[in-house]
Amino acid sequence: MHHVHVRQNPGPINIETSKGTGILHNQAIVANGVVYCSGQVPADLTTGEIVAGGIKEYTHQCIRNLQAVLSEAGSGLERAVKVNVFITDMKEFAVMNEVYVLY
Repeated sequence: MHHVHVRQNPGPINIETSKGTGILHNQAIVANGVVYCSGQVPADLTTGEIVAGGIKEYTHQCIRNLQAVLSEAGSGLERAVKVNVFITDMKEFAVMNEVYVLY
């Protein structure tokens, strides 16, 4: 069994590289050893710019951002209990899902 040590002290998680990119919210909160993540957008965390492309690239970037937030908290995608996906065009769902299942 692989053990991950989630940060035990409660409080906000903010990735160092995202500072100054215009992100005005905490990217996650740790409470009682559980990491509660905020929604992710397809922005490059170093530039704050939305990545070029379409739903495929957007999905990859959102998941990379989520991985970075979870890593900062001492966790990872493999420990996710629930993930909500918000998509504006259901015609894009199949492409989004092709990327999502890779993670």
